Amino acid sequence: MLTITRALYDRIVEHARADHPDEACGVVAGPVGSGRPERFIPMLNAARSPTFYEFDSADLLKLYREMDDRDEEPVIIYHSHTATEAYPSRTDITYANEPGAHYVLVSTADADGAGDFQFRSYTIVEGVVEEEDVKVVEEYA
Repeated sequence: MLTITRALYDRIVEHARADHPDEACGVVAGPVGSGRPERFIPMLNAARSPTFYEFDSADLLKLYREMDDRDEEPVIIYHSHTATEAYPSRTDITYANEPGAHYVLVSTADADGAGDFQFRSYTIVEGVVEEEDVKVVEEYA
C-alpha cells in the first residue's frame, strides 16, 4: 500500500493538470529504506508529448546525485496519462527500473466516468504490474 500525505497527493495532481495536454512526470523522494514519500520533485517531460514521457538524462543524473547526497531514494515515480486510464502502458512497464518504488499514474482524462482524474499506484517488478491501495493521510504518524 502507498501511504501519502494529502499535500503530496494534491501536488502530483496539480502538476498533472498544469502540464496537460502533455504528460507530466516527477519523483517523490524519501529517506532510504523508509518507504515514506516526503520531497516532491516535479521534472520536465523532455519528450513534451501527450502520449509519452521521458526524463531529461542530465536532470535525472543530477537528481540521483542529489538524492544520494541526502540519503534519499525515489519512493514514488509518477507521470500522467492525458487520454487513457491511469494504467501503465507497455512502454511504462519496460522503463520501470526501480523495483522498490511506487509507480503513480494520474489520468487527466475522464476515462472511467468517475470524475476529472484518476490517481492510482502500482508496483512494477520485472515486468509484473500489481495495483496497490492508496491511503491519503493528513500527516505521517
